[in-house]
Amino acid sequence: PFTNLPLPYGYDAMEPYIDEKTMRLHHDRHLQTYIDNLNKILEANPDLQKLTLKELIRSVPRLPYSIQTGILNNAGGVYNHRLYFELLINPSGRQPVGKLAEAIARDFGSVENFYQAFKEAALSVFGSGYAWLVSYQGSLKIVTTPNQNTTLGMDLCPVITIDVWEHAYYL
Repeated sequence: PFTNLPLPYGYDAMEPYIDEKTMRLHHDRHLQTYIDNLNKILEANPDLQKLTLKELIRSVPRLPYSIQTGILNNAGGVYNHRLYFELLINPSGRQPVGKLAEAIARDFGSVENFYQAFKEAALSVFGSGYAWLVSYQGSLKIVTTPNQNTTLGMDLCPVITIDVWEHAYYL
């Protein structure tokens, strides 16, 4: 079964931007719910238990129709949230540096232009989903995905993601 991996930092590491209580709720309850639901589906489908998270998500079109949505939503929820928590840093006074800064300047003109474009993309997601900065064929692009859809299968490499669901920030 899949387990909830510990955060790579303390629950209070994002303050004052995201408070400790919200981080605990988001990681320990919301992410845990996706893990629990995924494990229930896999328990009833033991042949799928040998697959990795990425393999499960990529195999959705070949799975029985009755479990496709459950796998997509819950495996996608685990995958997206793990990336979100892994990539999350406290932005206090930080700016992109090195190759990332160079690529942002090349593809967006400036860090400020990137921030504006990323904010607009995140705000354009209706309801739930994610905004992503991805690497694609040597360039940086901003894409969005609804619900728990992932960037897997799109030949995109996630660099930054933001969970635009209200549970990530509402406390």
